[in-house]
Amino acid sequence: MYNRFLLTFLLLLVAGILHAQTSLEVTVNSLLYKKNVKGIAVFAQKSGAVLRDSAVTDKNGVVVFDKLEANQPYRIFTKESEEFDISEVTNVVLQPNQKNTATLSLPARRQTALEEVVITETKAAKLNTQNAEVSSVVTKRELQSLPIEGRDITRALVRLPNLSVASLGYAEAPNVSINGLNGIYTNYLIDGMDNNERFLGNVKFNPPVGFTESVQVLTNNYSVEWGNTSNGIVSVTTRSGTNQLTGELFYLTRPGSVIDAKSPYPTLDLSGNAVKDGFQRHQLGFGLGGALKKDKTFFYVNFEQTYDKKDNLLRVPQLNLNEIVTGRNSFSYFSTKLDQNWTHSFKSSLRVNVGSFDIARQGGGLEGGIIFPSAGAKIANRTYLVALKNNYVIRPNLTGETNYQISMFRWNYRVPDNPTDPSVTVQDPSGTAFATIGQTGAIFDDFEHTHHLQQKFTLRTGRHVFKAGGEFISSNFALLGGGNQYGTYTVRLTQLQLDALKAQNIGSALNVNDIPRDASVRSYDVELRPTTFGKRQNVLSLYLEDNFSVSNRLKVSLGLRYDYDNLTKSGDTKGDLNNIAPRTSFNYQLNDRTVIRGGYGIFYDKIKYSVYSDNLQFSSDAPDFKKQLVELQRLGLLDPKADLNRITFPGNIRATAPNVKYLEGPTFDQLQFRRNQQFNANLRVMNPNGWDNPYSHQFSLGLQHKPSPDYILSVDLVHVATNNLFIIRNLNPASPYKFTSDKDVKTRTVAQADLTRPIPIRTDKNGFYALAGTDTLRGIARNVFMTETKGIARYYSASVVFQKLKGRDKYAYRLGYTLSSIKSNTGGINTRAQDSNDFDFEYAYDNNDRRHVLNAMFAYYPIPSLMISPALLLQSGQPITRLADAKVYGTTDLNGDGESFGFTSDLYPGERRNSDRLPWAKSLDISVRYTIYIQKKPRLEFEADVFNVLNTQNLSGFNATFGASNQFQLGPVGTPLVVRSAGPPRQFQFGLRYLL
Repeated sequence: MYNRFLLTFLLLLVAGILHAQTSLEVTVNSLLYKKNVKGIAVFAQKSGAVLRDSAVTDKNGVVVFDKLEANQPYRIFTKESEEFDISEVTNVVLQPNQKNTATLSLPARRQTALEEVVITETKAAKLNTQNAEVSSVVTKRELQSLPIEGRDITRALVRLPNLSVASLGYAEAPNVSINGLNGIYTNYLIDGMDNNERFLGNVKFNPPVGFTESVQVLTNNYSVEWGNTSNGIVSVTTRSGTNQLTGELFYLTRPGSVIDAKSPYPTLDLSGNAVKDGFQRHQLGFGLGGALKKDKTFFYVNFEQTYDKKDNLLRVPQLNLNEIVTGRNSFSYFSTKLDQNWTHSFKSSLRVNVGSFDIARQGGGLEGGIIFPSAGAKIANRTYLVALKNNYVIRPNLTGETNYQISMFRWNYRVPDNPTDPSVTVQDPSGTAFATIGQTGAIFDDFEHTHHLQQKFTLRTGRHVFKAGGEFISSNFALLGGGNQYGTYTVRLTQLQLDALKAQNIGSALNVNDIPRDASVRSYDVELRPTTFGKRQNVLSLYLEDNFSVSNRLKVSLGLRYDYDNLTKSGDTKGDLNNIAPRTSFNYQLNDRTVIRGGYGIFYDKIKYSVYSDNLQFSSDAPDFKKQLVELQRLGLLDPKADLNRITFPGNIRATAPNVKYLEGPTFDQLQFRRNQQFNANLRVMNPNGWDNPYSHQFSLGLQHKPSPDYILSVDLVHVATNNLFIIRNLNPASPYKFTSDKDVKTRTVAQADLTRPIPIRTDKNGFYALAGTDTLRGIARNVFMTETKGIARYYSASVVFQKLKGRDKYAYRLGYTLSSIKSNTGGINTRAQDSNDFDFEYAYDNNDRRHVLNAMFAYYPIPSLMISPALLLQSGQPITRLADAKVYGTTDLNGDGESFGFTSDLYPGERRNSDRLPWAKSLDISVRYTIYIQKKPRLEFEADVFNVLNTQNLSGFNATFGASNQFQLGPVGTPLVVRSAGPPRQFQFGLRYLL
C-alpha cells in the first residue's frame, strides 16, 4: 500500500519540479466614481522578467494572483482602455504563506495621468485584511540588521510576540518557546515542507542567514493548510536567484575571552553546550545567485562554515595533574536551489540542504574535571533534505501544487574516541573518583529517513477561494542505544598503586591499560543488547478550507483538517482516529486604517518518536516481569485485556557480575542468562489503550490600526488550551506521602516505601524480589512506568506591537510588549509526579512562564552608509522550584520513592512546583554596520555587534538546561538564592561582508 501511494505521487512529479509561492489580491477602483471596477485586465510581472501573469477583475473589482513567488519584487499594473488610463504599483514584495493585498486606482481616460495615477508606497506598513492568523515575519533585511549571534536565525525570533527564550530540556534542545510551551512542540518548515528531526522535535537543518529570505512565525489560528503541531510554526522561505547576479562573501568572528567581559559562569555555544574560558568562534561562507537562462532558469547556492575552539580543564590532585584540554566544534551548512519557469502556467524548483556538525566532548571540565581525553567523544550530526516542488495552472481558476521531499537525519550523540574500550571509573583509597577513562559509557545513535509528500489545490469561484489538499510524512527510525557492550568498571586503588601510577607521570594520556591489573573491582556491568531497533511512523493529513469574501470589508474562513498518526496505537491494535479539527476566523475592515479579526481552531500534534522509542528501549520481556504485569492486571492497575507481548520489548538491560577481575569481566554474550533475572529500578510498558494526539483549542481576538503609512499598531488577545500532553504514570507507586508544611517532617526510607507499593519490593541475601502468589520474582522493576496523554497546559496572553517603518526618515523602530501566563502539569515527554501519580498537585506555572516581556528594536541611519541598531529585551523572572535540603533532613528523598524525577531533591515540605520567582532580566544589544558604496552600489560592509552592552548579570531569561539553571533552589520561599549560572556577560562579534 505504501509503495503504491509513493509511486502515485512520484508519477505526479514527473511533470516537473516546484517553487515556493504566495498569493496577491488586487482591488481595482475608479478614482472618479470611487467604486470598484469589474472586467479590468490586471498584470503581475516579476522585476527583470519578460513573462507576466494576467487576470480579469470579477464583479467585485477583485482579482487574485495565486502562486506568485514569495519575497520577489513585482510590478502590478493595468493597460490603457477606452475608459481608463493605466495604473501601477511597483516593487511589490510578497510575504510568504499568506495572501497579500494591493489597490490600483484607475484615472479616467480624459484626465491627466500624471495628476491622477496613484502609486502605492510599497514600503508602507500593511494591514492584514485577509485572515485572523496571529503571526510575525522577520525579513532578510531585518535579519541582516539585528544583532544576531553567529548568524543563527532562531536568535532573532525571541523578538516576536508570544515567543520567548526557552528553558532547555537537553543541551541541544530548541532555544525558543512559543506560547510558553516546550520548544519540542513547534513545527519547523523550509519552503512549506517538513524540517523537524522527528525523534525529539528539534530543527533538522538550521537554515543560515545567507540562505534565508524571510522567517514567518505562525503562533495562533492559522490556516488548516498547516498543522502537525498543537502550538506554533516556524516557516523559513529560502532565497532564489534572479536575472541579476548577486552574492556575498563573509567572515564573522567572536574573539572570546580576549575581549569579552569576565564571568564566573559558563555560557553556551550555538549548539547549547556549555563553554567558558578559551572559547572562540570563526565563521566564513559565501552565497551566489543568478540566472542560468534569463527569465527561465535561476540558481542560488550558499555555503557557511563555523569553527569553535573551546578549552576545558583536567584537574586531578591525586596525580598532580592540572592541564588544559582543547576541543573544536565544526558546523557546515550547504544549500542550493534551482528555479525553473517551464511555461507561463508551470513553475518548478529543486532545493538541496546538507548539514554536518561535530561537537567536541574532549574531556576535562569547565572548572576542572576528571574525564580524561581517552574517554572523550563527540556529538556527530549529519543531515540532508532534497525537495522537489512544482506548481501549475489546471484552469484559469484552478491551480495545483505537488511536492516531494526526501531527507535523512543522523544524531550520534556519543561517538567515542576509543569505541572498543571498556568504561572505567578509578577511585583513590578513600573511595573518591579521580579519573574516568576508556569509552564514554553510553550510546545513543539515531537514524531517521523521511519521505514527505504534499498535494494542494486552490479553486477560485465567485466570492469563494477553496483550498484542499493533503500530505503524507513517513519516517523510518533505527536507534542504537544503551550502555557499554565492552563493560563498565569501577575500581579502587590502594595507596601503593596510586603512588606507582603517579610516579609514571602519564598525564592526560592515562587510559585503561595503565591501571594495575590487580586493582580492586568495586562494580561491573555490561550492556546485554548492543543492537539497533526501530519503527516506521506514518502521519497522514487532509484538509479543506473556504475563504469567503462576504463583502469588500468582511472575510470569513471556514476550514476542516484531519490528522492520523500510526504511533498512537502504542500497545493497542488501533490508533487515534478522531482527530477532526475545525477552524474558523473572520477579518473585518472597519475602514481603510483599522481591521478587527478573531478566530477559533483545534490544532493536533504528532507523537514524538522518542516517546515510542523510550517504551521500547527501557522495557523488558523477562518472564518474571510479565508475571509482575499479570499481578498489576489482577490488582486493576493495568488493563486486564492488555496483550503483554504487545506492550513489552527486549530493551536495553545492563547485567551486573560479582567477583570480577579488572579487564576480565564476562562479555555480554556470557551474561545473557542474567537478562531474565536482572532487577531494575525502572522499566516501561507500552500503553495498552493507545495514545491520543496532543491537541489545543486556540482562541484569538485582535485589532490592527494604521494611523499613517509608516506606522502600524497591532493588539492581540490569545488563549491556548492544550490537552493530551505526555505524562508518565507509575503502575507500581509507593503510597502517597505528602508534607503540608516543614513542621515535624518525618522522612520515609526507600525500604519502607517499597513495602507500600501495590506489589511490594523486598530484599534478601540475593537482592531485590517480589511475590506473585507463590512465585518469587527477581527480573522485575521497582517502578513500572507507562506513558499517557493526559497532560494539560493553559496559556493566556495580550500582546501589543507598535511599528514605525523607515519611510523617508532616518530611523525605524518596533516596540512589543506581551503580558502572558502559562500553567501546566507537565513540562516535557518524561514528566512524572513527585508523589504517587498526583498530577493535580503538579499543575503550576510552567518553567517558561513569564508575566512580562518587552522588546524594543531601533534602527538609526545618521548617514546612508551607517546603521546603528540597538535592541532591548526586558523579561520578568522565570519560576523557581523550592527543594528540600539534605543538610536539614538528612536525605533528598523525603518520601522514599527512590527518585526526585528530574530535580536534585524532593520538593521542600509545604511548597509546590514553581512557587517562587527569579528576578527580572534585561539585556541591551547593539549592532553597528558601515557600508562602502562603489558606483552607487553597496559593496563592502563592516559589522560590529555587542551583546549585553551593560554587562548585566541576569539570573533568568537565558537558555540553560534545568539542572544548570537557577530555577531550583534549596529551602523555602525567601531563602537567599544560590547562583549556579547567569546569562552571557558582555560579548563582542565582528564581521566583514563583500556584496556582489
